[in-house]
Amino acid sequence: MPTAAYLHIPFCRRRCYYCDFAVSIVGDAPPQLAPTVSPSSISNAPTWHSIAQYVDILCQEIISTPTGERSLDTVFFGGGTPSLLTVPQLEQILTTVDRHIGIASGAEISVEMDPGTFDRAKLHGYSQLGVNRISLGVQAFQANLLAACGRSHTPNDIHAAVEAIHQVGLQNVSLDLISGLPHQTMDDWNASLQQAIALDPTHLSVYDLTIEPETAFGRQYTPGADPLPSDEQTADMYRLAQQTLTRAGFQHYEVSNYAKPGYQCRHNRVYWENRPYYGFGMGAAS
Repeated sequence: MPTAAYLHIPFCRRRCYYCDFAVSIVGDAPPQLAPTVSPSSISNAPTWHSIAQYVDILCQEIISTPTGERSLDTVFFGGGTPSLLTVPQLEQILTTVDRHIGIASGAEISVEMDPGTFDRAKLHGYSQLGVNRISLGVQAFQANLLAACGRSHTPNDIHAAVEAIHQVGLQNVSLDLISGLPHQTMDDWNASLQQAIALDPTHLSVYDLTIEPETAFGRQYTPGADPLPSDEQTADMYRLAQQTLTRAGFQHYEVSNYAKPGYQCRHNRVYWENRPYYGFGMGAAS
């Protein structure tokens, strides 16, 4: 039976230009979940209130899933932007998972988070619920590159996010970076790698941009054509990442992932070792 679970939280403030994931856009306004709001008063368009409804349905899906006797060793919240969940919403989901399936003592509980979508209070609440690994969607450290791919955060947001994570005592931190972005130079890429290392993460995920059909990038760009780096340049970026991160003490344990000793993502290894896992939520597969 599975000992890992992936839970998809499909909500984002906006859609990044490269994204073809199953997401719903809720905008930038913070949630105001007033008790006077009823489901019948909510439009069909995704709103912040849709998140609360989705959490209820997600929990129903978990409860209706046949399970075995083995507790979960890894729980991974992906998206979308799971850090849009309030602390009570995350608690509702984790409580449901623990009661219906079971979460083992010492389980790895990861949450994908975007800079600018959380503060120290939310992080503290997540930590109190058992979250012990953060995957932060940095992507780049240059403001022009972040804007070029539709990200909603700034370089300052990145540094503030990592500082807040460390302030609440969460030590297992992964940073996501993307190579091959429009207008990205080798100097940009090297600078992003160096700045990421300086933030002292335990893990780095380094992805080469894929231009997917029906995305904003897919409608605008041709792979390998200006302003995208050439195939040779992106190959050089891959090699530079491998060399730079290895010298910095990271182990290259999977195509796109690097970890300090003892910090390989246990959930990633479930996928790569072809072990069974539960998938809950919109677009998730088991």
